Amino acid sequence: MPTDITRRAFVQLAACGLASFHLHGSQPAMTATAAVDHLLLGVPDLETGIGWVEQRTGVRAVVGGVHPGRGTRNALIALAGRHYLEILAPDPAQEGGGRADLLALREPRLITWAAVATDIGSLATRVRAAGLSAPGPRPGSRARPDGRLLEWTTIGIESAFASGGIDPLPFFIQWAPGSPHPSQDSPRGCALTSLEFEHPDADRLRDTLSRLGIDAATREGKAVRIAAALTAPKGRLVLT
Repeated sequence: MPTDITRRAFVQLAACGLASFHLHGSQPAMTATAAVDHLLLGVPDLETGIGWVEQRTGVRAVVGGVHPGRGTRNALIALAGRHYLEILAPDPAQEGGGRADLLALREPRLITWAAVATDIGSLATRVRAAGLSAPGPRPGSRARPDGRLLEWTTIGIESAFASGGIDPLPFFIQWAPGSPHPSQDSPRGCALTSLEFEHPDADRLRDTLSRLGIDAATREGKAVRIAAALTAPKGRLVLT
């Protein structure tokens, strides 16, 4: 079962000093927007999801590739800077993985997000020293349609905040040297301007994100919701 931050973990964090736990060592906490590597928009069908995003933004996503063994495939658009949107869908050629949750979606939905990491091994050590469960580091890869291999490493944070297939806690990703970041060559025109969260226990969510070095805007709501504001050729929009 997912775990939450315990009193013991809080004491450990205080003893170590919160600054030492931030994503980038002793630097101040990053805003959630700045911490984003990419946002994950879950859809039950990739082509339908690509059309849905294009209709609202004016930008047509490029197909990224498949995730072997995970049951998914994706399409991408850049969000300015080193951020991008991943449209994540079931891969009809695979079984298992995350297919069931995506197929159950009735409409596109922001399901989680990835935060940038520059030293994922050190980050994993700090997370665990704080009493949190962090599966990984785990290697990942996919081949682009042009045959180029993208490689990365991730760690997850076991979350007590996920509900309805939506998790406001990020996983962390570090791209392998030599792997081009998807924001560099995905279709452009959109920009991420803010990232906010709603949760029935907003204060506890904000506290947990803070302990991960992320300064996030959270507010209380009846359901879990991730809200990303974008500027696009068709104007401003909010993905949820």
